[in-house]
Amino acid sequence: MSPSKETKSGIGSGYLHGFSKEEQERLYRQAQFLGPAIFKNVHFENAKDLIEVGCGVGAQTEILLEKFPNIRISGIDASPAQIAQARRHLEKSPHAHRVEFFEGDASHLPFKDDSFDASFVCWFLEHVETPVEILEEIRRVLRPRGTIFCNETHNAAFYAHPYSPATLKYWFEFNDHQWTLKGDPFIGGKLANILLKAGFQNIQTQFITEHYDNRTPKARGEFIEFWTSVLLSAAPALLTAGRVTPDLVQEVKNEMACLKKDADSVIIYSWVQASAQSL
Repeated sequence: MSPSKETKSGIGSGYLHGFSKEEQERLYRQAQFLGPAIFKNVHFENAKDLIEVGCGVGAQTEILLEKFPNIRISGIDASPAQIAQARRHLEKSPHAHRVEFFEGDASHLPFKDDSFDASFVCWFLEHVETPVEILEEIRRVLRPRGTIFCNETHNAAFYAHPYSPATLKYWFEFNDHQWTLKGDPFIGGKLANILLKAGFQNIQTQFITEHYDNRTPKARGEFIEFWTSVLLSAAPALLTAGRVTPDLVQEVKNEMACLKKDADSVIIYSWVQASAQSL
């Protein structure tokens, strides 16, 4: 199997979060923070060859290698910077011999039919313009009865108390800008339909919900810190696009700090995990 010369991926005209060193480090922290929830019901114990599409900096790849010691992973991403970072990050890992990274086009995967028995996709389809086409390609390279797990955003499912108007205004611009870039911040709710259109079967979906209140004050504070980093990761792009002002960004920081200090605060976010099989 050799890498494609393509550098497209079905991604729209831009990527909301950017490719800075700080953003790459945030992706590793995010993967570790959400890992227990993401992988609780992911099962690749019987898989041998897995393709991770939209692997980015290898943050999820690292967890997959540790959690499933019998799989070999081929990770593919359109970004040369992300692929280079993924290789650097895992080159000294004891699992390095079980992973290979490719720069290439997710809508024209550089692999033969029936090359893999499993696939993992996480926080990728939200950024693409042609999710059905990409999932059709994944199905093509999966063997019969191959398994796919997808985790995708459903950004309508965000709630915070006390009422935080600046954050909600910022959140609207965050999602609207991603939509303008030909992504879909609400794709999680549509995953089953998209998988069906791509020819998958035995589709299962579940909402994974992070819900924090007075019952778990320490975990609530940690999640608010995490969520603040998610919000602010888009600030440079939103400022450049004229979507938000520096004052609004500061108001968001202030509201999130107050949310963390408030003795009665509540924060909720849900995303969708889907599993399916190829024919």
